[in-house]
Amino acid sequence: MTLLITGARGKVGQAVISRLHSAGLTVRAASAHPAELTTPDGVEVAELALDRPETFDSALRGVRQVFLYPQPAGIRELVKAAEAAGVEHVVLLSSSSVLGPDADNDPLAGHSLQVERALVDSDLLRTFLRPDAFASNSLGWAYFIGRSLPIQLAYPDAHIAPIHPDDIADIAVEALTGTSLTGRSVTLTGPESLTFREQIAVLAEALGHRIAVEHITRAEAEQQMGRHMPAPMVASLLDLWEAADHGPAAIADTTQTLLGRPARTFRQWAQENATAFTRH
Repeated sequence: MTLLITGARGKVGQAVISRLHSAGLTVRAASAHPAELTTPDGVEVAELALDRPETFDSALRGVRQVFLYPQPAGIRELVKAAEAAGVEHVVLLSSSSVLGPDADNDPLAGHSLQVERALVDSDLLRTFLRPDAFASNSLGWAYFIGRSLPIQLAYPDAHIAPIHPDDIADIAVEALTGTSLTGRSVTLTGPESLTFREQIAVLAEALGHRIAVEHITRAEAEQQMGRHMPAPMVASLLDLWEAADHGPAAIADTTQTLLGRPARTFRQWAQENATAFTRH
Protein backbone atom coordinates (compact mmCIF):
# COMPACT_ATOMS: atom_id res chain seq x y z
CA MET A 1 0.00 0.00 0.00
CA THR A 2 1.36 3.40 -0.99
CA LEU A 3 0.79 6.54 1.05
CA LEU A 4 0.80 9.80 -0.91
CA ILE A 5 1.99 12.90 0.94
CA THR A 6 1.12 16.24 -0.61
CA GLY A 7 2.62 19.51 0.60
CA ALA A 8 5.86 17.56 0.72
CA ARG A 9 8.04 20.67 0.77
CA GLY A 10 6.52 21.89 4.04
CA LYS A 11 7.90 21.11 7.49
CA VAL A 12 4.91 18.99 8.48
CA GLY A 13 4.88 17.12 5.17
CA GLN A 14 8.62 16.42 5.41
CA ALA A 15 8.26 15.16 8.98
CA VAL A 16 5.38 12.87 8.02
CA ILE A 17 7.39 11.44 5.12
CA SER A 18 10.39 10.80 7.36
CA ARG A 19 8.32 9.04 10.03
CA LEU A 20 6.43 6.84 7.58
CA HIS A 21 9.59 5.92 5.67
CA SER A 22 11.43 5.07 8.89
CA ALA A 23 8.54 2.75 9.76
CA GLY A 24 9.17 0.82 6.54
CA LEU A 25 6.05 2.02 4.72
CA THR A 26 5.86 2.80 1.01
CA VAL A 27 5.73 6.56 0.65
CA ARG A 28 5.28 8.80 -2.37
CA ALA A 29 6.08 12.51 -1.95
CA ALA A 30 4.09 14.81 -4.21
CA SER A 31 4.66 18.40 -5.25
CA ALA A 32 3.87 20.71 -8.13
CA HIS A 33 7.66 21.15 -8.31
CA PRO A 34 9.06 17.69 -7.62
CA ALA A 35 12.61 18.64 -8.63
CA GLU A 36 12.73 20.90 -5.58
CA LEU A 37 11.93 18.10 -3.12
CA THR A 38 14.47 16.63 -0.75
CA THR A 39 13.39 13.19 0.45
CA PRO A 40 14.99 10.19 2.15
CA ASP A 41 16.49 7.53 -0.10
CA GLY A 42 13.80 5.13 -1.22
CA VAL A 43 10.95 7.64 -1.18
CA GLU A 44 9.31 7.98 -4.57
CA VAL A 45 8.69 11.51 -5.86
CA ALA A 46 5.72 12.46 -8.04
CA GLU A 47 4.43 15.57 -9.73
CA LEU A 48 1.00 16.63 -8.51
CA ALA A 49 -0.28 20.05 -9.53
CA LEU A 50 -3.90 20.80 -8.74
CA ASP A 51 -4.19 23.13 -11.71
CA ARG A 52 -2.97 20.34 -14.03
CA PRO A 53 -5.35 17.35 -13.78
CA GLU A 54 -3.15 15.41 -16.17
CA THR A 55 -0.75 14.90 -13.23
CA PHE A 56 -3.37 13.21 -11.03
CA ASP A 57 -3.44 9.65 -12.36
CA SER A 58 0.25 8.88 -12.08
CA ALA A 59 0.53 10.50 -8.64
CA LEU A 60 -2.45 8.48 -7.35
CA ARG A 61 -1.60 5.14 -8.95
CA GLY A 62 -1.59 2.41 -6.30
CA VAL A 63 -2.32 4.88 -3.48
CA ARG A 64 -4.70 3.92 -0.67
CA GLN A 65 -4.16 6.82 1.72
CA VAL A 66 -3.42 10.49 1.13
CA PHE A 67 -2.08 13.16 3.47
CA LEU A 68 -3.56 16.26 1.88
CA TYR A 69 -2.43 19.86 2.14
CA PRO A 70 -5.43 22.22 1.75
CA GLN A 71 -5.42 23.80 -1.69
CA PRO A 72 -8.88 24.45 -3.16
CA ALA A 73 -7.83 24.93 -6.78
CA GLY A 74 -8.78 21.74 -8.59
CA ILE A 75 -9.77 19.94 -5.40
CA ARG A 76 -13.04 18.47 -6.69
CA GLU A 77 -11.29 17.07 -9.75
CA LEU A 78 -8.60 15.60 -7.50
CA VAL A 79 -11.24 14.02 -5.27
CA LYS A 80 -12.87 12.38 -8.30
CA ALA A 81 -9.50 11.09 -9.49
CA ALA A 82 -8.78 9.73 -6.00
CA GLU A 83 -12.09 7.87 -5.95
CA ALA A 84 -11.39 6.42 -9.39
CA ALA A 85 -7.87 5.37 -8.32
CA GLY A 86 -9.18 3.42 -5.32
CA VAL A 87 -8.00 5.76 -2.58
CA GLU A 88 -9.63 4.70 0.68
CA HIS A 89 -8.76 7.42 3.19
CA VAL A 90 -7.70 11.08 3.12
CA VAL A 91 -6.13 12.82 6.11
CA LEU A 92 -6.50 16.57 5.61
CA LEU A 93 -4.24 19.14 7.25
CA SER A 94 -7.04 21.63 7.77
CA SER A 95 -7.23 24.58 10.19
CA SER A 96 -9.11 25.47 13.35
CA SER A 97 -10.21 28.64 11.55
CA VAL A 98 -12.96 26.62 9.83
CA LEU A 99 -14.75 26.54 13.19
CA GLY A 100 -15.03 30.34 13.38
CA PRO A 101 -18.44 32.01 13.51
CA ASP A 102 -18.09 33.51 10.02
CA ALA A 103 -15.81 30.94 8.42
CA ASP A 104 -17.44 31.25 4.99
CA ASN A 105 -16.28 34.86 4.77
CA ASP A 106 -12.98 34.46 6.60
CA PRO A 107 -9.93 34.44 4.32
CA LEU A 108 -8.02 32.47 6.95
CA ALA A 109 -10.58 29.67 6.78
CA GLY A 110 -11.42 29.76 3.07
CA HIS A 111 -8.83 27.34 1.68
CA SER A 112 -9.37 24.67 4.29
CA LEU A 113 -13.14 25.02 4.32
CA GLN A 114 -13.44 24.48 0.57
CA VAL A 115 -11.29 21.37 0.73
CA GLU A 116 -13.19 19.97 3.71
CA ARG A 117 -16.48 20.42 1.86
CA ALA A 118 -15.17 18.72 -1.26
CA LEU A 119 -14.17 15.71 0.84
CA VAL A 120 -17.48 15.65 2.73
CA ASP A 121 -19.28 15.56 -0.61
CA SER A 122 -17.22 12.56 -1.74
CA ASP A 123 -17.35 8.86 -0.96
CA LEU A 124 -13.86 8.95 0.56
CA LEU A 125 -13.25 8.19 4.21
CA ARG A 126 -11.73 11.36 5.65
CA THR A 127 -10.02 12.57 8.80
CA PHE A 128 -9.69 16.29 9.45
CA LEU A 129 -6.78 17.59 11.52
CA ARG A 130 -7.47 21.21 12.50
CA PRO A 131 -4.40 22.73 14.16
CA ASP A 132 -4.54 26.14 15.75
CA ALA A 133 -1.53 28.48 15.60
CA PHE A 134 1.79 26.85 14.74
CA ALA A 135 4.72 27.55 17.05
CA SER A 136 6.71 28.23 13.89
CA ASN A 137 4.54 31.28 13.14
CA SER A 138 6.88 33.14 15.50
CA LEU A 139 9.53 32.96 12.78
CA GLY A 140 7.78 36.07 11.49
CA TRP A 141 9.68 37.93 14.20
CA ALA A 142 13.08 36.55 13.19
CA TYR A 143 14.07 39.51 11.00
CA PHE A 144 13.48 41.98 13.83
CA ILE A 145 14.99 39.86 16.59
CA GLY A 146 18.09 39.15 14.51
CA ARG A 147 18.65 42.88 14.09
CA SER A 148 17.87 43.81 17.72
CA LEU A 149 14.74 45.67 16.65
CA PRO A 150 11.63 45.79 18.83
CA ILE A 151 8.64 43.59 18.05
CA GLN A 152 5.71 45.90 17.35
CA LEU A 153 2.29 44.44 18.07
CA ALA A 154 -1.24 45.79 18.22
CA TYR A 155 -2.30 43.00 20.59
CA PRO A 156 0.79 41.88 22.51
CA ASP A 157 -1.35 40.21 25.17
CA ALA A 158 -3.44 38.12 22.79
CA HIS A 159 -3.46 34.49 23.90
CA ILE A 160 -2.80 31.48 21.68
CA ALA A 161 -1.86 27.86 22.36
CA PRO A 162 0.91 27.29 19.79
CA ILE A 163 1.44 23.74 18.60
CA HIS A 164 4.84 22.31 17.70
CA PRO A 165 4.87 21.17 14.03
CA ASP A 166 6.37 17.83 15.10
CA ASP A 167 3.28 17.19 17.22
CA ILE A 168 1.12 17.71 14.15
CA ALA A 169 3.31 15.26 12.23
CA ASP A 170 3.04 12.65 14.99
CA ILE A 171 -0.74 12.95 15.02
CA ALA A 172 -0.89 12.81 11.22
CA VAL A 173 1.12 9.57 11.22
CA GLU A 174 -1.29 8.06 13.74
CA ALA A 175 -4.20 9.13 11.53
CA LEU A 176 -2.58 7.42 8.54
CA THR A 177 -1.37 4.25 10.22
CA GLY A 178 -3.73 3.67 13.13
CA THR A 179 -7.47 3.56 13.65
CA SER A 180 -8.10 5.81 16.66
CA LEU A 181 -8.51 8.98 14.58
CA THR A 182 -10.08 7.54 11.45
CA GLY A 183 -13.13 9.51 10.36
CA ARG A 184 -12.77 12.12 13.08
CA SER A 185 -12.36 15.89 13.01
CA VAL A 186 -9.93 16.97 15.72
CA THR A 187 -8.86 20.45 16.78
CA LEU A 188 -5.18 20.53 17.76
CA THR A 189 -3.31 22.92 20.04
CA GLY A 190 -0.16 23.02 22.06
CA PRO A 191 -0.25 22.22 25.78
CA GLU A 192 -0.32 25.80 27.12
CA SER A 193 -1.80 29.21 26.48
CA LEU A 194 0.77 31.96 25.94
CA THR A 195 0.42 35.59 25.02
CA PHE A 196 2.59 36.99 22.26
CA ARG A 197 4.49 38.87 24.96
CA GLU A 198 5.09 35.60 26.82
CA GLN A 199 6.25 33.84 23.65
CA ILE A 200 8.75 36.62 23.03
CA ALA A 201 10.01 36.26 26.61
CA VAL A 202 10.55 32.54 25.98
CA LEU A 203 12.49 33.36 22.82
CA ALA A 204 14.55 35.92 24.74
CA GLU A 205 15.43 33.25 27.29
CA ALA A 206 16.45 30.81 24.55
CA LEU A 207 18.60 33.47 22.89
CA GLY A 208 20.08 34.85 26.08
CA HIS A 209 19.18 38.48 25.51
CA ARG A 210 16.25 40.84 25.96
CA ILE A 211 13.74 41.40 23.14
CA ALA A 212 11.79 44.63 23.31
CA VAL A 213 8.04 44.68 22.69
CA GLU A 214 6.26 47.84 21.55
CA HIS A 215 2.50 48.29 21.62
CA ILE A 216 1.25 49.94 18.43
CA THR A 217 -2.22 50.88 17.25
CA ARG A 218 -4.35 48.65 15.08
CA ALA A 219 -4.07 51.19 12.25
CA GLU A 220 -0.28 51.05 12.46
CA ALA A 221 -0.39 47.25 12.43
CA GLU A 222 -2.68 47.29 9.38
CA GLN A 223 -0.21 49.49 7.55
CA GLN A 224 2.78 47.31 8.43
CA MET A 225 1.12 43.96 7.72
CA GLY A 226 -0.47 45.29 4.54
CA ARG A 227 2.97 45.48 2.93
CA HIS A 228 3.15 41.67 2.92
CA MET A 229 -0.42 40.33 2.71
CA PRO A 230 -3.84 41.27 1.30
CA ALA A 231 -6.00 43.64 3.36
CA PRO A 232 -8.75 41.05 4.05
CA MET A 233 -6.16 38.67 5.50
CA VAL A 234 -4.73 41.45 7.66
CA ALA A 235 -8.18 42.35 8.96
CA SER A 236 -8.98 38.70 9.72
CA LEU A 237 -5.76 38.19 11.68
CA LEU A 238 -6.18 41.38 13.68
CA ASP A 239 -9.79 40.49 14.46
CA LEU A 240 -8.62 37.09 15.67
CA TRP A 241 -5.95 38.59 17.92
CA GLU A 242 -8.31 41.23 19.26
CA ALA A 243 -10.76 38.50 20.26
CA ALA A 244 -7.90 36.56 21.89
CA ASP A 245 -6.88 39.58 23.97
CA HIS A 246 -9.28 38.87 26.83
CA GLY A 247 -8.17 35.61 28.42
CA PRO A 248 -6.30 32.32 28.04
CA ALA A 249 -6.71 30.27 24.88
CA ALA A 250 -8.62 27.02 25.15
CA ILE A 251 -6.50 23.88 25.07
CA ALA A 252 -7.94 21.33 22.65
CA ASP A 253 -6.52 17.93 21.69
CA THR A 254 -2.77 17.42 21.93
CA THR A 255 -0.41 14.48 21.58
CA GLN A 256 -1.16 13.82 25.25
CA THR A 257 -4.89 13.31 24.73
CA LEU A 258 -4.61 11.62 21.34
CA LEU A 259 -1.39 9.61 21.57
CA GLY A 260 -0.68 9.40 25.30
CA ARG A 261 2.61 11.29 24.85
CA PRO A 262 3.46 14.68 26.40
CA ALA A 263 2.96 17.55 24.00
CA ARG A 264 6.03 19.52 22.98
CA THR A 265 6.10 23.01 24.47
CA PHE A 266 6.76 26.35 22.85
CA ARG A 267 9.92 26.57 24.96
CA GLN A 268 11.15 23.34 23.39
CA TRP A 269 10.45 24.70 19.91
CA ALA A 270 12.26 27.94 20.74
CA GLN A 271 15.34 26.10 21.98
CA GLU A 272 15.40 23.89 18.90
CA ASN A 273 15.10 26.85 16.53
CA ALA A 274 17.07 29.57 18.30
CA THR A 275 19.56 29.92 15.44
CA ALA A 276 16.73 30.98 13.11
CA PHE A 277 16.48 34.22 15.14
CA THR A 278 20.12 35.22 14.73
CA ARG A 279 21.22 37.46 11.91
CA HIS A 280 23.03 35.67 9.10
